Amino acid sequence: MDIIEQTNLHIMPTYARNPVVLADGHGATCHDAEGKTYLDFGSGIGTMSFGYCNPKWAEAVCEQVNTLQHTSNLFYHVPQAQLAEKLCQMSGYAKLFYANSGAEANECAIKLAKKYSTEKYSRNRNVILTLVNSFHGRTITTLSATGQDVFHQYFYPFTGGFRFVQANQIEDLYKNLDENVCAIMIEYVQGEGGVMALDETFVQEIRKICTEKDILMIADEVQTGIGRTGKLFAGEHYHCHADITTTAKGLGGGLPIGVCLADEKFADVLNSGSHGSTFGGNPVVCAGALAILNQITPELLNEVQEKGDFLRRKLTSLEEVVSVSGLGLMIGIQLKTKTAAAVRDTCLKKGLLVLTAKDRVRLLPPLNISRQELETGAEILCQCISAS
Repeated sequence: MDIIEQTNLHIMPTYARNPVVLADGHGATCHDAEGKTYLDFGSGIGTMSFGYCNPKWAEAVCEQVNTLQHTSNLFYHVPQAQLAEKLCQMSGYAKLFYANSGAEANECAIKLAKKYSTEKYSRNRNVILTLVNSFHGRTITTLSATGQDVFHQYFYPFTGGFRFVQANQIEDLYKNLDENVCAIMIEYVQGEGGVMALDETFVQEIRKICTEKDILMIADEVQTGIGRTGKLFAGEHYHCHADITTTAKGLGGGLPIGVCLADEKFADVLNSGSHGSTFGGNPVVCAGALAILNQITPELLNEVQEKGDFLRRKLTSLEEVVSVSGLGLMIGIQLKTKTAAAVRDTCLKKGLLVLTAKDRVRLLPPLNISRQELETGAEILCQCISAS
C-alpha cells in the first residue's frame, strides 16, 4: 500500500491534498518520495520562516528534546521563560499566553476581551466587531468570528456576539458600534481572504475608537507576524500598536505554537483557572521558537521587503496579472483569465510549490530564501502564469 492510499484510507478527508509525498527538505528546497526536487514558495502555509530544517532551529529542538520534552504548566522551565522575555522585549508587550495554534491564540484574545469588559462594565458588553472576509480559525468560536459566509455552515449553533464590518469602510464601522462592543478584531492583511491589506486610514480610525471608548483592539497576526511582511509585526506598517496581538505560524518554525500578547493594562485579566493549555509553552516548541526569533534581525527584515518588491515587479509586468496584493513576502496574485488552482497545479508539475487564497495565487516563501532561489522560482511562476 502506498502512502497516498494509506493516508486516504485512515485519515479523515478534511484536506484537498496535492498528489505528492514529501520526503525531506532543506531551506527553500524539498524532495518527494520519488526524488523530484521542488522550490517551496508556501513554507508550510507560512509556518517554516526559515524553510525546511533550519540548522539553528533544528539544533535547538534536538538539544531540548534530549533534555526535557514536557513539564505541564504546573511547573517552570527555562525555554518558556526565555522565549516570553525575548518576544515581549521585541514586541513591546507586557505579558503573553502560550497556546498551540493561531485559533487557540485568538480564542485567548476573545476570552480576555470579554472578561475585561464584563468585570469593568457589564456582562452585556460582549460584542466583538470583526471584518467581512476575515479568517480567525476553525474552532466554533473562531469560525463564528470569521467574516466569510462559506464557513458558517453545519456547525450550529455558532457562538454569538460577533458583528461583521466591511473592511476599509469607516461608515460601516460606526454603524455597527454601540455600547455593547468590547473589542474590534482585525487582520492587517487578510490572508485566507485573498491576501488583502487594510487601508491605513481605516486602521488608524479603529485605533482611535478603541482608545477613546476603552474597547480592546485585537490584531490577528497569526500569518503576518514574525517578519513575514518585512516587520516583526505588520502593525508597524500602519504605525499601530494593538492592545492585544496574536501570532502563531512563523514563530514555531514548523512546530505548533500560538501566542496571545497583551499590553500592561490587560496583562493580568486572565488569572489562575480562567484559561489554560496542557501543551502551551512546551519546552521543545519554545526552544525552537527562540531560535527563530534570534534570527529575526533588522537586516533580514529589510531583505524581506526587498525580496517582496522584486516579486511584485516581476509579477505586475505580466499581461495575465490584474493586481498583486499583500506586504513583504506575503503576496496574492489576481489573474485575468486563469484560475489560481490551475496555476498552482502547473507550478507543481514544474517543481514549484505555491498556494491559493480564494481566487488568488498566494506566495509565502521562506524569509531567508536566497536571491538565486527567488529568481528561479519567480521565473517558473511567470512562465506558468503566462503560458497559453
